[in-house]
Amino acid sequence: MPNAKMIKSTDFTGLHAAFLKSLKDAFEKNDVQILRKSYDSYSNNSDHDKKSPMDQAFREILMFKLSSDVDMIGKLVKLSVEAVRAEIVSVTIPVVLLGDIFETVTLDKCEKIFNYVEEMVEVWKEEIFFSSCKNNILRMCNDLLRRLSRAQNTVFCGRILLFLSKFFPFSERSGLNIVSEFNLENVTDYGVDGKDLDDTLEDIEDIPIKIDYNLYCKFWSLQDFFRNPNQCYSKASWKMFQIHATTVLESFSSFKLEDLRSASAQLEDNNDDMNDKMDVDINYTMDLKNEIDQSVQKVDHFFAKFLTNPKLLALQLSDGNFRRAVLVQFLILFQYLQLTVKFKAESNTLTQAQSDFIKETEAKVYLLLEETPPNGKRYSRTVKHMLQREEMWNNWKNDGCKEFKKPEEITSDDKPPPAKRERKTLGESLKEANRQGKFFLGNEVLTRLWNYCPDNLQACKSEERNFLPQVETYLESSRDKNDTSFEWRALRLLARQSPHFFTFINSPSYKTSDYLDAVRKRLTKERLDAAKQAAAISNGTSTVVSSGEIQETLQEQETEPEGNDEGVLEGEEETTDLDKAEEDNNTHSKPLTATREQIEELAPLIGDDWKKLGKKLGYAADELLYFEESAERDGGCVSMLVNWFADDDDASLDNLAYTMEGLEINTAAKAVKAIIERSAKYAQRDVDEEEKVETL
Repeated sequence: MPNAKMIKSTDFTGLHAAFLKSLKDAFEKNDVQILRKSYDSYSNNSDHDKKSPMDQAFREILMFKLSSDVDMIGKLVKLSVEAVRAEIVSVTIPVVLLGDIFETVTLDKCEKIFNYVEEMVEVWKEEIFFSSCKNNILRMCNDLLRRLSRAQNTVFCGRILLFLSKFFPFSERSGLNIVSEFNLENVTDYGVDGKDLDDTLEDIEDIPIKIDYNLYCKFWSLQDFFRNPNQCYSKASWKMFQIHATTVLESFSSFKLEDLRSASAQLEDNNDDMNDKMDVDINYTMDLKNEIDQSVQKVDHFFAKFLTNPKLLALQLSDGNFRRAVLVQFLILFQYLQLTVKFKAESNTLTQAQSDFIKETEAKVYLLLEETPPNGKRYSRTVKHMLQREEMWNNWKNDGCKEFKKPEEITSDDKPPPAKRERKTLGESLKEANRQGKFFLGNEVLTRLWNYCPDNLQACKSEERNFLPQVETYLESSRDKNDTSFEWRALRLLARQSPHFFTFINSPSYKTSDYLDAVRKRLTKERLDAAKQAAAISNGTSTVVSSGEIQETLQEQETEPEGNDEGVLEGEEETTDLDKAEEDNNTHSKPLTATREQIEELAPLIGDDWKKLGKKLGYAADELLYFEESAERDGGCVSMLVNWFADDDDASLDNLAYTMEGLEINTAAKAVKAIIERSAKYAQRDVDEEEKVETL
């Protein structure tokens, strides 16, 4: 058996009574969830059956409880919006409530209630409301406009029209004059008997222009042309318009209006001709700004239809606002006649004479606007700007009133290609290059090549272009003893970089390989001697040579016998080059090596680069792995270097420093050079001690 609590009356009357009670409670607490629970409790009824009594409950609460309280009306409308979003009432119920209340209250209250309509414009534009409520909202606003007086309720009418323009999109057909029709019902009635007009003007004084019946008729007859501009395409009508317009504009020109503003305001208006754009900022003084603000606040603008009583024409011509209204009508008419309008008849075209008259008259109208106080020049520029904007709207209507859409975000794939830079002429490029002291060859690669170094000879001498190895390094590299190609290259390097190449060989059996080996040893000895001397100078141990010692040295050099014809190396006794090489080989000390303590000092400086160094020293990957696994704390670097100094014949501190510099292990290389300098210093000290012992 179903639960008794869930069995409720499901007819319209029962639902209406239950929903009305829930609505009162929800309205007091401003909580739509109360309505939601009451709505869901009747699960046996369909949504259509439940929404109708819920809609009726909202309308009854509005009519019988809240019709006199504007704030409560707004609160109920907002609650109905939340109910629509909760899907428990019809989508149109908020607009229906507003329509009901507008039909039952006075215009004063309507104006206050309309504030809620304006505030919720973004709500009405939501997808859930717009499609269902747009016709109801348009009907509600049109009903309000019919009740309002355009003369007495101008502001309220304007608010309604502004709301509609915000609510509907530009492309909404109901708000567009698609076929460019004119309001031909706006007829201006005027005219009295000429004699009666003269009688009315007898008492008017201080009017510099003569107001007669002809001027009165010509002036107000222009309104018919402004009402229907297509008359101007008729020759007879155009002739009449031309005569009447000329007469009226001449009367305006002959009757100048005086500017009754203060001198500071007039001065500001006279300086306006310096500003040609709408957005030009004017440097106001504070007094002038306050005066303008006060004058704007005091002016009560009223845009009603002007009266055509002949007694008022003289006073109307003395009114600046009246003049401006008429002059702007001229400009609007001239713009329409010259523009291309989609629905204008093909026969409605201007002749050359008509176009010339329009241009000439248009210039006069703008001049009269500038001469009409207050702020005539600024007003003239404003009107011109508005008419330019009107041309854009005319073009939009000619294109079929296309819908305005926000531009889509351009993805990386849809991005347009970058704009190409303007290409310089050849003359400009040559002048710019000459001004900067550079070359311009017309090709990017050639231009960069020629500007790499301004002096070609210096570019050839650059160290970066010196690809030849040092002769000492080349001689120390591993090679075959019988490699004639190596010997030929070594001799060329020796001739280029060392004077030892020009030492003659006495023995015909002297081999080139032995000669190169002897030269290599001599070069090594000279390098070590130079290192010792540099170390002595840096440590301050070099002695100062007196002038007397220099003279004695020169005399000894002069008395020394010259070398024999066979030629020997300078400073040596007369022996064969082979014997000399053997002597050098016997007397030459063993290359400098490092002790284990020195290697342990170098290992932290080499760091993680020790494997890279090991590969350069000739060790295979498995050998490096062996050193790494057998090491305890040093990571394999110490074991590798100890093994290298012990097993490799070419192992020396010089080779180690050279290899490190090539691998850019600069810190460790500097440390090796420091060890070499210290060793050279100690060696020099030992030599000095040996010489002292021999002297004794």
